[in-house]
Amino acid sequence: MASAHPPAETAPPSFGLLLREIGRIVDWRRTVAPRWHPDAVGGGRPVLVLPGFLASDTSTRSLRQALREAGFIAYGWGQGRNFGLRPDTLPRVDALVTRLAERHGGPVALVGWSLGGLIAREYAKQAPDRVAQVVTLGSPFSGDIHANNAWRLYELVARHKVDAPPLPLSLAEKPPVATTAIWSRRDGVVAAACARGEAGERDRAVEVGCGHIEMVYTPEAQRAVIAALA
Repeated sequence: MASAHPPAETAPPSFGLLLREIGRIVDWRRTVAPRWHPDAVGGGRPVLVLPGFLASDTSTRSLRQALREAGFIAYGWGQGRNFGLRPDTLPRVDALVTRLAERHGGPVALVGWSLGGLIAREYAKQAPDRVAQVVTLGSPFSGDIHANNAWRLYELVARHKVDAPPLPLSLAEKPPVATTAIWSRRDGVVAAACARGEAGERDRAVEVGCGHIEMVYTPEAQRAVIAALA
């Protein structure tokens, strides 16, 4: 069935948007704390934040601090830099989520940025009893997996084709838990429609006005994550 999205939203982002993303890397590295004070709505609930491709827990530090200030107990994934999908990716996430679920006596919310969101969605399909909900940030779970400006670099680093990962995936299939997709028309890495998804592929889609890199540190995106979790 043909997509209802405008062609510009299903093609890889423009070179201009990609250049803008590169410029935002400097701001990202300078930002280590939220510049606003969120309302305390978390109630001590656990949240696991998964980093994007080539990123680590350092990249999500600001987001996790904002979540803690909002009353959540936020964790990084503790597995170093995300170099792409591996055969043991989901088992490693399962071991971590299982420990957190046992520690807190209930399911864990997953927040995933970019590739981290794809991992979160796939894991939630395998273990929905341990996942409270999933929030993705600029994650290309819908449409053409090549509709982004990162797939060539991904294949070079991960050493497998983006459409032939080393574990079975069904990216567009909605996990059997509440799922929110945060996306942006200003995303310079992932096509807007691919991160927004179609009806039936996620429960809610929330648009923000920042770029791909900014999704982990701008107050607007952090508010969107907290609102989705709350």
